[in-house]
Amino acid sequence: RILFAYSQFSEGQHDHSPSAIAEIYSDDQGRTWSQPRVVVPTGSYQNIMSVSFLRLASGKIARFHCVKGTKWLDCHPLMSISTDEGATWSAPKQVLEAPGYFVLNNDRVVQTSSGRIIIPLGFHRSSGTLDEQSSWDSRAIALWIYSDDEGATWKEARNWWSLPVASASGLQEPGLVQLADGSLFAWCRTDQRFQYSFTSRDDGLTWSAPQPTTLSSPNSPASIKRLPNSDTLMVIYNDHSGRVPAPTTPTQRAPLVAAFSTDGAKTWVAPQVIEDDLTGWFCYTAIHYTDDSVLLAYVAGNAQLGRLSRLRIRRVPFAALNIPKR
Repeated sequence: RILFAYSQFSEGQHDHSPSAIAEIYSDDQGRTWSQPRVVVPTGSYQNIMSVSFLRLASGKIARFHCVKGTKWLDCHPLMSISTDEGATWSAPKQVLEAPGYFVLNNDRVVQTSSGRIIIPLGFHRSSGTLDEQSSWDSRAIALWIYSDDEGATWKEARNWWSLPVASASGLQEPGLVQLADGSLFAWCRTDQRFQYSFTSRDDGLTWSAPQPTTLSSPNSPASIKRLPNSDTLMVIYNDHSGRVPAPTTPTQRAPLVAAFSTDGAKTWVAPQVIEDDLTGWFCYTAIHYTDDSVLLAYVAGNAQLGRLSRLRIRRVPFAALNIPKR
C-alpha cells in the first residue's frame, strides 16, 4: 500500500488559507486511489500544510507538517511517529522552539546512512512593523536542523547561509539528498534564474557557501531524489534554459521536466518534458518510486482554475524516461 498525504485547502488558494492534512492510499502501485479523508484538521491554527513522510531505518514512519499560528509571522514544522504503518500517529511535536517563520517544503526530510535525520528550512525574518504582512521578509535564510535520536531532540547545524547577491527571494524552500559518496547536496529556489546549491561532507554539521547550479528555473522549488539502487539522481523542476520550449513570462512555473545526473549533481542530461502546458503552474513535486515507475505528485493549476487549486499524481514508467546508463 502507498500512502499519500497533502494539504486540503478549504477557503482559498493562498499559503495562509485555511487547510487540513488529508490522506489517500493506493493498493495497485499508484494506478488508482482511495477517497480522501482528513487526518489532521485545521483546528486553532491559521493553516496546516506541506507534508513529508519518512521511513526511518528502525521501520517506524515519521510524518512532518508545518503549522501556521498567524498568516505571516509564525510557521513551524511538527513531527509525528507511527509504529503501525500509518494507522495511528503520536501527538505532533514541534521540532524547533525558536520563534519565527520557518518553511519546510513537502517531501523534504531525509535520514542519512548514519541514521541522522536532517530537516532543511527556509527562515524568513520579521522587521517588526505594525502590519504583519509588511513585516514578513521574503529574503529567506537557509538553515538545517538534525536529530540523532529519531526526533527526540534536535540541534541546529553550525552554519547557515543567506544569498550573497541582491535578491528579493533569498534562499527559499531548501531540499537535500545524500549522494553516492556519502556527502550531502542541498539546493534552494531563488529569483536569480538558477537553483543555488550547498554541500556538506560532515553529515550536515556544516555547509558550503551557496553557488548557482546549472538548473535554470524561475523562483520555483525543484525536487531531487536518487533512483532506486542507483547512484543516478533525478530532478523534477521548471526548466527555463531554452533546451525545451519555455514561457515568455520568466516567473511562470512551466514546463515541468525530468532530468538526470550521474556525476553527483554537477551536470544534468537534457530535460524530458512531463507537463508541456506553458500556461500551467506546476510545482512542489513529491517523488515516490514503485517497482517499474515513478509517482510524481504536484500542484497542477492554470489561469482558469488558479495556481494552487489542483493536485495531480502522475505515474511515469521508467521505460518512458531517458535514464542515462552507468
